[in-house]
Amino acid sequence: MQLTLEGISKKVGAETWLHDMSIAPHPGAVTVLLGATQAGKTSLMRIMAGLDTPTAGRVSVDGRDVTGMPVRERNVAMVYQQFINYPSMTVADNIASPLKLRGEKNVAGRVRELAAKLHIEMFLDRLPAALSGGQQQRVALARALAKAAPLMLLDEPLVNLDYKLREELREELTQLFATGDSTVVYATTEPAEALLLGGYTAVLDAGELLQYGPTAEVFHTPSSIRVARAFSDPPMNLIAGEAASIGVKMNAGPDLQIPLPSAASRALTIGVRASALRVQARPGDVALAGKVELAEISGSDTFVHVATAVGELVAQLTGVHDFGLGAPITLHLNPSQVYVFDQGGRLLVAPQRGKN
Repeated sequence: MQLTLEGISKKVGAETWLHDMSIAPHPGAVTVLLGATQAGKTSLMRIMAGLDTPTAGRVSVDGRDVTGMPVRERNVAMVYQQFINYPSMTVADNIASPLKLRGEKNVAGRVRELAAKLHIEMFLDRLPAALSGGQQQRVALARALAKAAPLMLLDEPLVNLDYKLREELREELTQLFATGDSTVVYATTEPAEALLLGGYTAVLDAGELLQYGPTAEVFHTPSSIRVARAFSDPPMNLIAGEAASIGVKMNAGPDLQIPLPSAASRALTIGVRASALRVQARPGDVALAGKVELAEISGSDTFVHVATAVGELVAQLTGVHDFGLGAPITLHLNPSQVYVFDQGGRLLVAPQRGKN
């Protein structure tokens, strides 16, 4: 199924919730809508589903105009942040409901198959209220998969789960989507989730579609500072700089030998991902001396906030490290891992893939 949105926008009163945008999620693949809260993800998804009508523009399915066609007349499966199940029906009956509506013959067998995929087969005779939040969301996902709709919309389905459950379900969803035929649109605020799900990513910010393409391409070659910040967690370090004979000069920092386009503006912004900074020097690195302002452990990584002459930088270091507050520290960076943006925030230079 080919879903296409052409020149759609959405206004509510005097407010513009979605600016003019066009997007066509790739059939049979996962498209991630990535952006912060109130970026426009849910508004866009509601238009895709038929829950809302755009103020302007056209929505089509396989070339047929469905703008304004209500959701009940479309074949769409949806999963929300909340654990939405039929409370008076058992888990088995929840999963079976779309199968029965479609008139499938081996309903019980299909229910068991889906329940096994989502590891809830032992709960089939229970009511949803007797399950944990993660188990209830698995039921909602199983029911959505049972519908076998050509379009599946998932609006931050893991946001209300704890960290461990989110990690677990992300891995399982990646496998489920990889083997399915549906076009999947998945909204999230988390860059790591977009990278894990792969496929394609549309970056939204303040109701604008900033960039859409293969996930790896958008991550490695963000078209602007806005995209780079949205697709980095923690946000990309941004350092003021200017064009110089050697390439790029950091204001109050070292020169970087980076070839620039001939038309580059004099004022530049240097972008450095937190994972590109390290404490062990490698050949070709430049050094940035500073003092530790904060060190925090997240999972298996340590995030170190460092005050330097070029501004505060955040380094993402693999493993657990112990840094005293105020302690001197030197961060190292290879110029090949630097992004350069022009005065208007547009990408000029991106690191070559595979360079470290």
